[in-house]
Amino acid sequence: MAPTDLQAFENQARQCGYRCIAGVDEVGRGPLAGPVVSAAVVLPDRFEPEGITDSKRLSPGKRFDYYLRIYREAVSVGIGIVDNADIDRMNILQASLLSMVIAVDNLHPEPDYLLIDGIYRIPTEHPQEPIPKGDRLSVSIASASIVAKVTRDRLMERYHLEYPDYGFQRNKGYPTKAHREAIARFGSSPIHRKSFRGVSQYRFKRFG
Repeated sequence: MAPTDLQAFENQARQCGYRCIAGVDEVGRGPLAGPVVSAAVVLPDRFEPEGITDSKRLSPGKRFDYYLRIYREAVSVGIGIVDNADIDRMNILQASLLSMVIAVDNLHPEPDYLLIDGIYRIPTEHPQEPIPKGDRLSVSIASASIVAKVTRDRLMERYHLEYPDYGFQRNKGYPTKAHREAIARFGSSPIHRKSFRGVSQYRFKRFG
């Protein structure tokens, strides 16, 4: 399998008889605030993969252009969101896997095969294949990474309007120096992950 063939995993699945193949990826395991967001994407067989890649390799403008194209051309797109309270309750790995399951459950039609970014299977009965660095190897997973990233970034930009002290429109909840300093100064907001180091040692700010 040529590493540049972004449709190789999808084609292998089709050769095994699968017809509705979804790529699944998550964004937001590392931030100190906000939800973890997953996307599941089913692409048409003849989707042109040129330019599609891991969302982290794309500029915000390019990422948004591809996001619009994916929504325009995809057979189905599903989103899964798990908020900071549930992340604190179950831990970030389990929350990430749950968000992937929710994204898959939101696909219509239901997929018959999943390509999952990473090393973990997700807790669903669907046949599936975890693929380390899958967002660079599979066009379906790369598309899911783009959709998840844009969706989460837009959520964090909205949260900035509610909690402007933390710079969420810039840092998207990630632990930048300015974000850490804001937490130390103002305490944590309602969307901060209280179990995460960098948040847990500070008093909660009162929001009324």
